[in-house]
Amino acid sequence: MSTEKQARINEAITVSEVRLIIDDTGEQLGVVSIAEAMAKAEELELDLVEISPNANPPVCKIMDFGKFKYHEQKKAHAAKQKQKQVHVKEIKLRPVTDDHDYEIKLKNAKRFLEDGDKVKFIVQFRGREMAHQELGLRYLERAQQDLLDVVVVESIPKVEGRNAIMIVAPKKKK
Repeated sequence: MSTEKQARINEAITVSEVRLIIDDTGEQLGVVSIAEAMAKAEELELDLVEISPNANPPVCKIMDFGKFKYHEQKKAHAAKQKQKQVHVKEIKLRPVTDDHDYEIKLKNAKRFLEDGDKVKFIVQFRGREMAHQELGLRYLERAQQDLLDVVVVESIPKVEGRNAIMIVAPKKKK
C-alpha cells in the first residue's frame, strides 16, 4: 500500500460512517459515525487512518500515522536491498584474437554469469576483416558451445555494422 497516494487521515476522510479498528489491541468497534471515530482517535491522541477506502463502509484504523509511515518505508527499503540488479557485461573480441586470450575472456564471462549478470559478446571488425565476418561469427558460436551448460542465448549471433554481437544470460537455478 502506498501511504502517500491512498491513505487518508483525520479530516481528509469524508465519508459519513466507517468500520473502526483500534490498532494496539486490534479490537473492532464496528460501524460508527466519522465524528465518533474522530473523537475516539483524539481521546487516544492518535490518528484516524483510512486503510481500505473501497470497502463498504470504508475501514479505518486508529494508529500513530508517522510511526506507520516509518515502518512502511523501512519495509520498502529492506525489499529493495534484497533485489538483485542484473548488469550486462561486455566481452570484446577480434577475429584475430589468440586462443589463450579467448580462454581468459571466456573464464571472465563464466565469472560474470555465476554472479547473475548477462554477458554481451562483441567481435569487432576493422578494415579488411569486414570481408571475413564468418571468422567473427565462428568465435561467437564457439563461445556459445563452450558455455552451453551454463547459459541461455538471448540474442543469436548477428552482424550489426562493424560488430558481430551475441547476448547470453545465466540459466535459472532449480
